Amino acid sequence: MAKKSVASLQTGSKRLTKAIKMVKSPKTGAYMFVESIMSPELVKDFMKDN
Repeated sequence: MAKKSVASLQTGSKRLTKAIKMVKSPKTGAYMFVESIMSPELVKDFMKDN
């Protein structure tokens, strides 16, 4: 059943990319991961932003 939902999401939308970057918290100094799903054209801008 999970395969059907994944397949329907892929056919109904254009090509998407999941980007994950590690960001350091200014308060605690700990690192955390920020995830986002976007079009492949926006990945470079997402990685540049702090």
